[in-house]
Amino acid sequence: MSSQTTDARMPAAFFGHGNPMNALEVNRYTAAWREFGRAVPRPRAILVVSAHWYIGATAVTAMPRPRTIHDFYGFPQQLFDLEYPAPGLPELAEEISDVVHPTWVGADLDSWGIDHGTWSVLTHAFPDADIPVVQLSINAFKGLDYHLDLGARLAPLRERGVLIVASGNVVHNLGGVDPRLTDEGFDWARRFDDAAREIMLDAPTDAARLDGHRDYDLAVPTPDHFIPLLYLAGLAGTGDGRPEVLVDGYAYGSLSMTAYTVGLSCPTAGRPAGAPSLPADVPADSANI
Repeated sequence: MSSQTTDARMPAAFFGHGNPMNALEVNRYTAAWREFGRAVPRPRAILVVSAHWYIGATAVTAMPRPRTIHDFYGFPQQLFDLEYPAPGLPELAEEISDVVHPTWVGADLDSWGIDHGTWSVLTHAFPDADIPVVQLSINAFKGLDYHLDLGARLAPLRERGVLIVASGNVVHNLGGVDPRLTDEGFDWARRFDDAAREIMLDAPTDAARLDGHRDYDLAVPTPDHFIPLLYLAGLAGTGDGRPEVLVDGYAYGSLSMTAYTVGLSCPTAGRPAGAPSLPADVPADSANI
């Protein structure tokens, strides 16, 4: 990645972030995230839509020094010790408010920060933590079409040096996790992930219709991890390029690790195999992954 901030249009991406242990481990997913970071022109800022800031409002972080949030439990101390001390960019809150008008966006001055849906990916993609990071919350009171539209409204930020990143999982059913299936997906998980891939690659603005798929209720028992995908779908629908698969795969039977990019292709050769293991004494559905 260049050390000079560019005025070129920024790419955008959706990452299946999975287990927080990915922040510490080297596997084919984290290798793909690192390749993405190396390929991206240096952004002015990174705007992240993370599954883990799921609240009753649309808001952006507007503090100059966002804290690193360890929003999980039951994991090794090394993970709690990890900090991602990226600066914020308070003035970006006003820019976001302007480009998405008339949608209202609040400015969060002190309640949130950088959660693990963000830093578990960025610690690989941008390990120096020297690029300003701003998070956009997911409004839990809004339907899928709202988030698809809001993603599209963010598109002008790409022309202003802002890298837009969405972080969740296309398939995310913690109650169905089987720790023995480290790199496998159940049939229903594969069917839904395949359907999402077909739509993302061919007709991304139809992504909000995935709630009619026969496996939606199993793949998306709660919408928090699925909704970030709609932000990339909305951006892709503005005509700035169709999504490409950055990396794909499954973890524990019921998580999809598929990641997409828009406006950027990354190499795929030489990635290590494997996925991180869950702590043996913590049920997956209680670990907030």
